[in-house]
Amino acid sequence: MATITLKGNTIHTSGNLPAMGSTLTDFTLTNKELDTVSTADLRGKKLVLNIFPSLDTGICAASVRRFNTEAASLKNTEVLCISADLPFAHSRFCVAEGIDKVHNLSTVRNKDFGKTMGLEIIDGPLEGLLSRSVIVVDGTGKVVYTEQVPEIAQEPDYAKALSAVSSAS
Repeated sequence: MATITLKGNTIHTSGNLPAMGSTLTDFTLTNKELDTVSTADLRGKKLVLNIFPSLDTGICAASVRRFNTEAASLKNTEVLCISADLPFAHSRFCVAEGIDKVHNLSTVRNKDFGKTMGLEIIDGPLEGLLSRSVIVVDGTGKVVYTEQVPEIAQEPDYAKALSAVSSAS
């Protein structure tokens, strides 16, 4: 279990992020077209998993916008923006914001994603949502970078995540 904060108040997650050097656990999520996307669909590509509580918060929306901008320059890399928001909310957000370089994915059909990745919030006002985290995976499926943002109201360290992508095989 990890300890993080929400506006200075302590909350906890269901576990810890995947270990550096481990193989990313397979998962399936739902895209904004209501199709299933799995790790098998993405094999051989580097992945940036931008995970957050909800598109309806300013920081979460900012992270999707920022990764959308950065994704254009990333070679052989897919950026997955993942939350518990319904696919319909992801779709509305992408249209309204001109988001077209990242894949917005929902846990609507895979409630175990947060538990499996160790980032489901288990107490406090955001219980049941996902903690703000970034996981970078190389083309072989190996985890090369993780960050669980210690304060949910903070943005992730984009520079470190993007540097991990650049140095990954």
